[in-house]
Amino acid sequence: MTTRDYYDILGVNKSATAAEIKSAYRKLALKWHPDRNKDSDTHEKFKEINEAYEVLSNSDKKAKYDQFGHAAFSQGGGNPFGAGGNPFGGYYQQGGNINFEDLFGGAGGFSDPFDIFSGFFGGGFGGQRRPQKTHYSLKIDFDDAVKGAEKTIVHQGKEYTVKIPAGADEGTQIRYSDFDISFVVRPSKIFQREGYDVIVNHEISFTQAILGGNTTIPTLNGDLKIKVRSGTQPGTTLRLTGKGIKHLKGNQHGDLYIRFVIKLPTHLSNKQKDLLNKFEES
Repeated sequence: MTTRDYYDILGVNKSATAAEIKSAYRKLALKWHPDRNKDSDTHEKFKEINEAYEVLSNSDKKAKYDQFGHAAFSQGGGNPFGAGGNPFGGYYQQGGNINFEDLFGGAGGFSDPFDIFSGFFGGGFGGQRRPQKTHYSLKIDFDDAVKGAEKTIVHQGKEYTVKIPAGADEGTQIRYSDFDISFVVRPSKIFQREGYDVIVNHEISFTQAILGGNTTIPTLNGDLKIKVRSGTQPGTTLRLTGKGIKHLKGNQHGDLYIRFVIKLPTHLSNKQKDLLNKFEES
């Protein structure tokens, strides 16, 4: 077991939600996976990340850790990973703590724990080494990741059509018989992605914020006219349920959040200043 603080390892604070802990783990696991990162300390980093997530993703273990720290799992305090201290030992049992399919996606994602941890354990569990496959990192646009698309690559002189599944994200992986492909998603200039949710910062004038009115916002499926309520405050967020990104598995969609940014004028005429002064006085 590591002696480092589990929250520091994942880069979250103690008030982090389960979703934030999961998101932090996912990014770090992808970054430090031994098949992707060849630094000398990769294996130790990867092991440390999974150890921290195994504890902080479990409400009971997290509560013990918050109260007693590492002492909760020291000699006589109980091993957080069960017999043998294997942080992945519970995966094969129903109710195992780390759900790889949920974390990394099923079809189009890391659905097989052998693929995720083969580098760390020297070729897979049970001592059966899998043959090394060529890995391609394919850059795709934000829209292609959200809506799905097809791309052509050449492998060993043969063309392959790669089908990008709708809802693909940074690091989503597709497995072929003799090569793998993972995606690098170019960021959007308009949308900010948070899992399957999307955030849009939408600018309105200060008079529109005060008086209300109609405005047109961008969505993943084109522009949409919405009503701005009078008295809208800076940072007010409007949620559009089901207008986000399609889940890789199933037909569910995330949500679209419109965050209003109020634009203040930088130059006012004397008449405008007089009107504002009268408004203030009234």
